[in-house]
Amino acid sequence: MSLSFEQLFDPDFLKSLQLFQLRAKRVARGGNYGEQKSKELGHGMEFKDFRPYVAGDDLRAIDWNIYRRLGRLFVKLFEEQQDLPLYLMPDVSRSMFVDNPPAIHAALRVALALASVCLNQHDSVSLLPFSDDLQIKVKGTSGKAGVMSFAKHLVQLEQRDKTDLCRAIKRFSGMSLRRGLLVIISDFFDPSGLDKTFKILNGCRHNILLIQLVRKSDANPKLNGDVRLKDCETNETVDITVTPAVLKRYHQAYDEFNQQLIIFAKKRQAGLLRIDVEEDVVEQLASLFQSGSLLV
Repeated sequence: MSLSFEQLFDPDFLKSLQLFQLRAKRVARGGNYGEQKSKELGHGMEFKDFRPYVAGDDLRAIDWNIYRRLGRLFVKLFEEQQDLPLYLMPDVSRSMFVDNPPAIHAALRVALALASVCLNQHDSVSLLPFSDDLQIKVKGTSGKAGVMSFAKHLVQLEQRDKTDLCRAIKRFSGMSLRRGLLVIISDFFDPSGLDKTFKILNGCRHNILLIQLVRKSDANPKLNGDVRLKDCETNETVDITVTPAVLKRYHQAYDEFNQQLIIFAKKRQAGLLRIDVEEDVVEQLASLFQSGSLLV
């Protein structure tokens, strides 16, 4: 079950995000006005450099003080400020809607939190939920007034079927979108395995932030004896006897899974944050925004 609009669009929740900022070292050319430093040099507010005057340059950009000293024409270049494109990919596969509380609740709150931060600083935000494919729900919305509308789109997201993160990333990469920050919000349990997922992500030209949704029972399942396990996405079942040796192997596999995410994030210079779906989301996001600002 998803969150209601009233539960998601909580004024206290949004107010707690006001101290957060998301800053890019440089944003790609071709965007709209925003608060991020751009790779373009033009008529912004912050002086960057000089270059020789060429025919057609704006005469207002000429530095006449240099002309009086050197007798040569130079124009002043300023750092343009543009928007950062934020691409939010929350997992809406069936597994996100089971258990209590379902992981989708945390996923929606994380998505709204990041969207709210970016919309409040005039960045553009896209909503691209995925399961076995990628959907385009919101593309490039911007402006502070868009937070409520974005929240409405989030609560309208419906449960889909199986997870195929690789297929979703391939489709995203093929959309030729302006380079920005891709945020994937998922438990990353994919039948294809992490190796294939990482291989495809390595070909993605965007900056990447992985939000891993976890719950305490993932690391320490309370199982023993003869049990029947059912895959909530495929409905396939398997009967096993849970012994100390089986639990030990499970713990090893789960630790290896988490270590793979950490190693990939370091090698790819991607962000990685684990969110416990049973705990407060804002308090956990605060660790991501060091000194109030996340630098990407």
